[in-house]
Amino acid sequence: MMAHLRKKLIVVGDRILVRPEEGEERTRTGLYLPQTAVGARLAQGGWVVSVGPGLPIPDPMDLADEPWQRQDQEPRYLPLQAQEGDFVLFLRKAAVEITFEKKDYLIVPNSAVLVLVREDWEDDAESSEDDLDGAVDNDQ
Repeated sequence: MMAHLRKKLIVVGDRILVRPEEGEERTRTGLYLPQTAVGARLAQGGWVVSVGPGLPIPDPMDLADEPWQRQDQEPRYLPLQAQEGDFVLFLRKAAVEITFEKKDYLIVPNSAVLVLVREDWEDDAESSEDDLDGAVDNDQ
């Protein structure tokens, strides 16, 4: 039996791999894009397929030690807000188009992300509250 080589995309740094949505004015998640954004292709939406590890964080101990005394440590990262399965609206001009195994993707830097839509289960107690109050989550 012969083993097959399997390819995998690994997203690096503060980048997000997005499967673009084929839509014009209204996304499947219910976001309406104004005609100015659609016509000029300023904003685009899609589904997050994979997320990089985040922004690298320097180790504070590196500043105190001499370079020759450092021990190799695993890099530390500040994770991104985006998660696999989120719908992301981003600035189109910052995205890079790629094709991998006959599928089109966009690589989007975290700085180009405008908004994330995350579907989550809602408790019955929360559903009786005003929908607008729970729609925006700034805690992350």
